Amino acid sequence: MTGDAFFEIALILGLAALLGAFGQKLRQPLIIMFLATGILAGPVFFGIIKSYEEIELMAHMGIALLLFIVGLKLDLNLVRTTGPVALATGLGQIIFTSVAGFGIALAFGFDYISAAYVAVALTFSSTIIIVKLLSDKKEVDSLHGQIAIGFLIVQDIAAIAALVALTTFDLRAGEEASLLVPSLLIAAKGIGFLGAIGLLMLYVLPHLLKRLAHSTEMLILFAVTWAVFLGAFGELLGFSKEVGAFLAGISLASSEYRDSIASRLSSLRDFLLLFFFIDLGARLDWASVGVHLTASIWFSLFVLIGNPIIVLIIMGLMGYRCRTGFMAGLTVAQISEFSLIVAALGMSLGHITKETMGLITLVGVVTIFFSTYMILYSHKLYRLLATPLKIFERKKPYREDTAFTDQDVFSVDVILVGLGNYGSGLAEQLLRRKKNVVGVDFDPGVLEKWRARGIFVLYGDMEDPDILEQLPLNKARWVVSTVRSRDLNMAFFQELHSSGYNGKIAFTAGNEEEARFYEKAGAHVVFRPFKDAAEQAADSLTHAMDMLPQNIDWPIAFSEIRISSGSVFAGHAVKDIPIRAETDVSILAVSRAGQTHYEPGPDFKVYPGDRLVIMGPPGELKTAENLLNRLQEQQPHEELERFAIAELPITEDSEMAGQTLAELRFRQKYGVTVVGIRRNGEKIAAPGPDDKLNAGDHVVLIGTSSKINTIRQAGSL
Repeated sequence: MTGDAFFEIALILGLAALLGAFGQKLRQPLIIMFLATGILAGPVFFGIIKSYEEIELMAHMGIALLLFIVGLKLDLNLVRTTGPVALATGLGQIIFTSVAGFGIALAFGFDYISAAYVAVALTFSSTIIIVKLLSDKKEVDSLHGQIAIGFLIVQDIAAIAALVALTTFDLRAGEEASLLVPSLLIAAKGIGFLGAIGLLMLYVLPHLLKRLAHSTEMLILFAVTWAVFLGAFGELLGFSKEVGAFLAGISLASSEYRDSIASRLSSLRDFLLLFFFIDLGARLDWASVGVHLTASIWFSLFVLIGNPIIVLIIMGLMGYRCRTGFMAGLTVAQISEFSLIVAALGMSLGHITKETMGLITLVGVVTIFFSTYMILYSHKLYRLLATPLKIFERKKPYREDTAFTDQDVFSVDVILVGLGNYGSGLAEQLLRRKKNVVGVDFDPGVLEKWRARGIFVLYGDMEDPDILEQLPLNKARWVVSTVRSRDLNMAFFQELHSSGYNGKIAFTAGNEEEARFYEKAGAHVVFRPFKDAAEQAADSLTHAMDMLPQNIDWPIAFSEIRISSGSVFAGHAVKDIPIRAETDVSILAVSRAGQTHYEPGPDFKVYPGDRLVIMGPPGELKTAENLLNRLQEQQPHEELERFAIAELPITEDSEMAGQTLAELRFRQKYGVTVVGIRRNGEKIAAPGPDDKLNAGDHVVLIGTSSKINTIRQAGSL
């Protein structure tokens, strides 16, 4: 890259940063600002861009990395569930759009060849833009995100077939050639390409990655090289860079290093994709736009409205809810870079004019602009259209019909919304305590895992207004959200109250400010996972610093463990723990509440939260840890004592009338606590020991269920 080109890139990046900051201030999508950068830097306005080849190269690198990361995160197990709908929707949308687009083009006076090119261009949607938007919204793993990616891949395969057909169509009439030979050739290349990648996945890549993982820099360098190399090789075989890079990602998707690679490449991907949007905006030829301005408006409306409707219809017929179909349908409400490639190829072959190329480019910019907003605000848009969209849904959308019935579940302790890392851990601990849990998440892979364990789970999104209708709220004691979004949680909170839910609600806070906000809003419990984990980690580290000895030249090792609340040995004496007999490991010390007990005696009891320093052969330490934290079988939750509240009257002939609470000694005699007195419509909260009870008062008591029932059975006080 020359010095002039370097300065040119610097100006473009400066303009992109300026527009990006301006768009951020106005809360506009960055994609729109980057398109605007390309338009302003292009030949029509400032004319900054001269080095189109360099910008295009970086754009292709960004596309390769984007599809590589998509392939990395693709769960091949989901092909079984989303494959049929992705294929049906992808092919259905292609057929509908191409046929209808061809008819509209003929109606506007295009010749057959030009109409065919316009129809094909309208068919494809932008995988790059959609995946970027879904990633930003963290919806790639959602059901509609997985289906959308599936049928976008179907579109990409169809686009490759279209490019092959176009190049074949250009063969001279005098040559004896048919579509059969090039089609068979491309099929053979594809099978060979996939076979080679499969062999590398089995015999080469696992060992290579394990060696490279010793150096993070080498691992990332290899990942980028692999993505770009397979992208280039795919293009060499007659496919596309996108397909090659996508397959490169799939080849590493089963690796344990995939999350590490994806997270480190995300920033580089976003930077390089900037040039894709700039290049797209810069190539808009405004001189030829006005010729087909009216036609471009109609084509844009057709893509923005018609494509989502056909997806809604197909997915509705296949048994999906209209919300899932709507969210997936919005992803096809624009045309893609493939459309521009097809149009550019047609113009180079002399099949279409410059004006037709300008029309397709304008439709691309317009549909990308509006569909970006449609996708970003898809949840609000669905709320506005939810009622009329019901016509696209079967009476029983059986693929997502997971609503509970009385026969499914008799009682629910916790409805747990969000089964990510923290939510899954919480679910595990609740299940160990014999609690009935109903899980809600929008990741089909997570739901499949929990269903396999026999747990009630359903696909749902907190922003879905219909989700509450599917939940057994009338049987649930708690609704717990582990979702880290204040706006989503508060909207969900309001929906719960509007639906008449009377149980308890818990939220998960990312920081102390958010925790105070939830408490003020009325949450009964607020989890602070980061604070709690940090405190526990600091305790563990401090304990280890003080108690674990320095390394010694001897075949023994030391370890620090924490007794879990569910341990079978919690509350037991050291002499009752068979750690020495079963593992040849000794307990050296116990730390509790900041105090250390060295060489605990046989009658010393250990409790949940205690930190133990153990010593023994290195291979036995893990066995000892598993022994100490062996889980006990807890009684079913129905048999556990719970607190209850009762309000009982003081009658005229009651011996308690005229006596103070101190004299009555409720706690000592009955095992309950007086929390309030209701007197002539007045509520006396937290009464003192000198407060007297009068005839006609109602005493509010709290205690265990058995104690309260005893008082109830005794009648009035």
